[in-house]
Amino acid sequence: MKILRILKKIAEVIITVLYRVLAFILPVKSNRILFVAFHGRGVLDNPKAIYEYMKERPEYEGYELIFVLNKPVNGVRSVKYLSLPFFVKAATSKYWFFNCKMPAFLYKKKNQVYLQTWHGTPLKRLGHDIVVDNGQLISRSGLTADKRNKAYDDDVKKYDYMISPNEFSTNCFQSAFGVSREKLIETGYPRNDILSNATKEYVDAIKKRLNIAPNKKIIFYAPTFRDNAFNVSGYTFKLEVDFEKWKKLLGDDYVVLFKPHYLIVTDFKETLETKDFVKFIDPTEDINDLYLVADMLVTDYSSVFFDYAILNRPIYFYMYDIKEYENVLRGFYLDINKDLPGKIYVDENSLIDAIRRNEFDKEKMDEFRKRFVYLEDGNATKRVLDIVLEK
Repeated sequence: MKILRILKKIAEVIITVLYRVLAFILPVKSNRILFVAFHGRGVLDNPKAIYEYMKERPEYEGYELIFVLNKPVNGVRSVKYLSLPFFVKAATSKYWFFNCKMPAFLYKKKNQVYLQTWHGTPLKRLGHDIVVDNGQLISRSGLTADKRNKAYDDDVKKYDYMISPNEFSTNCFQSAFGVSREKLIETGYPRNDILSNATKEYVDAIKKRLNIAPNKKIIFYAPTFRDNAFNVSGYTFKLEVDFEKWKKLLGDDYVVLFKPHYLIVTDFKETLETKDFVKFIDPTEDINDLYLVADMLVTDYSSVFFDYAILNRPIYFYMYDIKEYENVLRGFYLDINKDLPGKIYVDENSLIDAIRRNEFDKEKMDEFRKRFVYLEDGNATKRVLDIVLEK
């Protein structure tokens, strides 16, 4: 293990030096934009929304748009993540649009602009706001809190802008990452524009693609990972739901879309009883399409409910391990007993009964929307580009 760590360190030094040479030799192209979502996982999230917005509008036709992908996507000009072409495009792009930390070796020249789009409104504490014991490992990466925070600090130093969806997030990002207020732009998230702008024809096409009958009530179940449950493959998730019970109590009127967090290694297995009732959705599927077709959301500690609230539909919080998560793991920015736009359930029977009764506190949802989604009006992408490209 020690030899592997030494070799890895040597490789990092070599890559850093080589990239610096490339960056010094190659000039920046003022019309080139590099898009990166989740380290090349796909055409996703805020970078996807900005990319597609620019592709569709003639006023941006002079820009060269390049997506960084692990696997090519038809119709998308791309380079492979951490490949030589990636190094070249990074060194020559005027703009970097990332929704995740960039590789530490990327050197940003003075005439380059780094927009950190981020990827959610935080419920769980982030970065410097996570309180852990000294030297405690906090993720499957094997990093201590100090090392992971330093990685964020180094990345933040390169920011020119960071998108914030609301005033609450602006405050969280400043404390969690040490981002200066002048770099934070409160615009709403570009990825959420579709939730305000989607047509009925667009939604119907999603249902057809997912093979969902028009008369079904759709439950979107989207759990997140637990920081203390992981192995070499990823964060593990023990499925604490009995979908057979769900089907028995809810009946054939319902269908469940089950999409775990993309970092999760789940133990879900389809049975004859759950076939056609539960549809396992690939974690890389565009989550906005699922929001749009879902009649309700069931989640736990995932920040997905902030975005789903834009649609003003019922949200149910299934937090069977709430005591452990709140007291042992990273903790929350909100008072979850007061601030959430829905009720917390710790057992399945109560959850299913609430779904059957269509339990929905409209007043509580209205209060939540005024605080967190007031900027989500379908025009966030335009606001972002007006600010970033103006510079």
